Amino acid sequence: MPLDRKPAPNDLSAFWMPFTANRQFKQAPRMLVSAQDMHYTAADGRTVLDGTAGLWCCNAGHCRPRITQAVSEMVGTLDYAPAFQMGHPTAFELANRLVDIAPEGMEHVFYTNSGSEAVDTALKIALAYHRARGEGSRTRLIGRERGYHGVGFGGISVGGIVNNRRVFGSLLAGVDHLPHTHLPENRMTRGQPEHGAHLADELERIVALHGADTIAAVIVEPMAGSTGVLLPPKGYLERLREITRKHGILLIFDEVITGFGRLGSPFAAQHFGVVPDMITCAKGLTNGVIPMGAVLTSAAIHDAFMQGPEHVIELFHGYTYSGNPIASAAGIATLETYAEEGLLTRAAQLEAHWEKALHGLADHPHVVDIRNMGLIGAVELAPIEGQPGKRAFDAFLRAFEAGILIRVTGDIIALSPPLIITEAQIDELIATLGKVLKAGG
Repeated sequence: MPLDRKPAPNDLSAFWMPFTANRQFKQAPRMLVSAQDMHYTAADGRTVLDGTAGLWCCNAGHCRPRITQAVSEMVGTLDYAPAFQMGHPTAFELANRLVDIAPEGMEHVFYTNSGSEAVDTALKIALAYHRARGEGSRTRLIGRERGYHGVGFGGISVGGIVNNRRVFGSLLAGVDHLPHTHLPENRMTRGQPEHGAHLADELERIVALHGADTIAAVIVEPMAGSTGVLLPPKGYLERLREITRKHGILLIFDEVITGFGRLGSPFAAQHFGVVPDMITCAKGLTNGVIPMGAVLTSAAIHDAFMQGPEHVIELFHGYTYSGNPIASAAGIATLETYAEEGLLTRAAQLEAHWEKALHGLADHPHVVDIRNMGLIGAVELAPIEGQPGKRAFDAFLRAFEAGILIRVTGDIIALSPPLIITEAQIDELIATLGKVLKAGG
């Protein structure tokens, strides 16, 4: 937004500019000034029920005492420690705790600062892994249509959401995409859909086209979140694992959204019973309190790099803030909070109530599909002719005024409340959303 333009009171289009560029933020609507547990407080003093866990990240709710205390103590103890040729105990402790809850076979952790960085890191690890094993011809990366893998050049290259890609040029070369799994015959499915496992076989076509010896990795979200909660058909992920293993291709699960209890297991890989070669995670890793991401890898991937002299750098990649002490402390406190309150499996306990409430919206105006699994759901609306996305965005505005926070992507309303939500709060969230949909006509 030009700095000399004076925004209307409800114009938040400049939010990504330096805050000093817009002095009207304090008067703008949809500003959040505090939070506690399941609720935000808006600038006008209204309480807003969080139906999205912030941005898919505050799985334990907001301002949890153990996490805030851990951050405060670490700020005054060890503010920073270099991650190159050095370390600090808290980062190693967090890594061990992550391995403890990760799928069997995930034994090592590479720290990043976000989900986007975790994805780009996993892609670089995949390329370097094959080169370390003498298969440097494996440089091709395979993503999926409608996939979202953050906003780094690697992530948007393997991603498949058009608007995330269209203005950034040719991106990475040598990338191909599997078809998405959003099929009309799965409309109004409760849980994992029946149809579409055959779409995984498109990977065989891509292998035949390019040659297995050119493909380094396939990356998919086990459940595609940002594109509107697209669930994997039964047998689909299993088939991807079978094909990648057959051809020596690494399989990466992007679990930035699904990690840390969203589907009722610590990771979606455990929920679906499919173990990839790498898992990217972030968001719920620190409950959204401090930016942090990670790549979990198998021992085989880690060990491929550990062949040279001790003084030689194994992988020329890393970040200034990898394993930051404050973020590491937040991560440990977050995992402790999850464990103490049973949050990594709580979604499985609430799933039936959540599903019933969510599908109660099926007969509401303009609803064309509803999808759910664990404690996540989507309500897809018919678009307004010539104005794609407007119907859902209008619902988002009315929802905020009605006291609930929802997430919209296109004409899809996505819901992913904190895992501490109660059944009564589920009913409140869905009932309020129902009123919002009816008010939209």
